[in-house]
Amino acid sequence: MSLVLVVILAIIWVAVAFWPARVAARKGHSFLGYFIFSLFFCPAALIVAYLVQDDTVVVEDRAAPTPA
Repeated sequence: MSLVLVVILAIIWVAVAFWPARVAARKGHSFLGYFIFSLFFCPAALIVAYLVQDDTVVVEDRAAPTPA
């Protein structure tokens, strides 16, 4: 394979590895951890990222109720 093709494939590989990492980060998990995981095991990382529980905290609106 030519060097250009190897570089293009490496760029695509890294770009695809961002997908599971971004999904996990939106759920409150480590972006870097999932990025490294997805560099080596991309299909598994994608499945795990979508199946992992959401750790983000939802803050309720505690405003005083309006008088009726």
